[in-house]
Amino acid sequence: MTTDAAPGPDSTRLLRVQDLSVAIRTRGHDQVVVDRIGFELDRGHTLGIVGESGSGKSVLCLGLLGLLPRPQVRIVRGNAWYRGLDLLAQPEPVLRPLRGNRISFVFQDPLSSLNPYLTVGAQLEEPLRVHHGTSRAEARDRALEALAEVGIREPGRRSGDYPHEFSGGMRQRVMIAMALITRPDILIADEPTTALDVTVQAQILALLRELQQRHGMAMIFVSHDLRVVSAIADEVLVMQAGHCVEAGSTRALFATPQAGYTRQLLDAVPQGHKSPSSSSPEHPLDPLLRVRHLGVTFPGHGKWFGTPPTPIAAIADVSLDIRPGEILGVVGETGSGKSTLARAIVRLVATEAGSVQVGQQDWSNLDAVALRRARRRVQMVFQDPYSSLNPRMTVHDCLAEAMSLERMLPAPELQQRIAGLLADVGLEASAAGRYPHEFSGGQRQRIAIARALAPEPDLIIADEPVSALDVTIQAQILELLLTLNRRRGLALLFISHDLSVIGYIADRVAVLYQGRLVELAETNTLFAAPAHEYTRALLAAMPPAIQPAPARG
Repeated sequence: MTTDAAPGPDSTRLLRVQDLSVAIRTRGHDQVVVDRIGFELDRGHTLGIVGESGSGKSVLCLGLLGLLPRPQVRIVRGNAWYRGLDLLAQPEPVLRPLRGNRISFVFQDPLSSLNPYLTVGAQLEEPLRVHHGTSRAEARDRALEALAEVGIREPGRRSGDYPHEFSGGMRQRVMIAMALITRPDILIADEPTTALDVTVQAQILALLRELQQRHGMAMIFVSHDLRVVSAIADEVLVMQAGHCVEAGSTRALFATPQAGYTRQLLDAVPQGHKSPSSSSPEHPLDPLLRVRHLGVTFPGHGKWFGTPPTPIAAIADVSLDIRPGEILGVVGETGSGKSTLARAIVRLVATEAGSVQVGQQDWSNLDAVALRRARRRVQMVFQDPYSSLNPRMTVHDCLAEAMSLERMLPAPELQQRIAGLLADVGLEASAAGRYPHEFSGGQRQRIAIARALAPEPDLIIADEPVSALDVTIQAQILELLLTLNRRRGLALLFISHDLSVIGYIADRVAVLYQGRLVELAETNTLFAAPAHEYTRALLAAMPPAIQPAPARG
């Protein structure tokens, strides 16, 4: 793989991209967002593309298949040779039979990519019937086989469900199954495993490797997870602000990176486990949060009209404690009950068994007014700050509302406290006058953390707060949470499917499986000697750690 490919097609390469540049038309001027990128891709090989949001990764991939929104975004130069065709010069009638057939694409957001009016089975059958002329019966059999390959249980039943009836991770599995069902020559995967649990991620990566070996499929794998890229890619291309800053074999590039930006990305990958906090068993404190035998059951629904609903036990007999200043990590697969547990603790979902006690106060029977006051002690940070922040409120109003739940503050004191909160999360005081859409994803998450800090809580429940962030922004948010933990003595219940993140930040780890707590131990103990077979399966599915690059003298 090289970024200085010779001109013209090359029959020895499956894909050969040369001097590709893409520009966005803004206010009458062209802004180049992908600048002179080139690479080669052979059968059975994987090219990993890494870089932060805005580096041009997705624009590069969309441009190869003519999927850029024209005329605002256009290719200004370059070639992309595939089987003697320059993809960038082909009209729509030539590209249409290739897309989803010989070259497939897995998009980052499956909910916006899947048709909400069609069952997932019908959407899986469509590429086979359109491109290959497959019979309806054979297409259905292939669709069920594809769902089973990506880890969808009961494919015969679930194929009749609609996209909204699947979790985010399961929708991503459906997207991957749809992309692979035609056995393409090239798979372009844009952040395909970001929303997946570690075990499903391992299944998908193993499936991709198997298909590569069996069919010689080539792959372009876009991701901000460098551990996953190091595990699957043969070559890596590092992008920053539309430019290729470094490219080469995965082993050599990760072992001895030459560009400072590459070293910055590698340094941001969580490695190792944090030291226990002062609230560890050697310094026992009374629990801040006590959860005892908590149970949550959802009513479910009948599969057929008129059939009685089947109750779903989302949480069953869960008991745990969090001490002041402690960080408790919660891990488990999609559907294990992690988010339901978080919402049950603050009574955002109803519980039918067990109790929740914060300090000396039992929350189980509080009325609405008392619960609102009590919640000042326990705040939440959600996965998607854009949807959890009010788009009609400035940052100032958002933070002021959270501070004024109990009392109105004088204007000078309010301004001072808002400035202090923004400084605590690494933002300028001038950010107070702006709206959420004017910030990046990492900045919005900082604002969400500032809002959670506004009532001066004792405990913050963070539900997947870094899963959608670039590795460098993720590292910044983790360091911010650790700083707040040390400086304020703030306790955290930190939910994540990323075991490397949990290992880095948590003092203890709780493992949920099918709504039950199957293991609870100190982080170092759990990673070194897991007691439960499910925990061992989670740890075994983790991508291998990236070996640190030697320091440059």
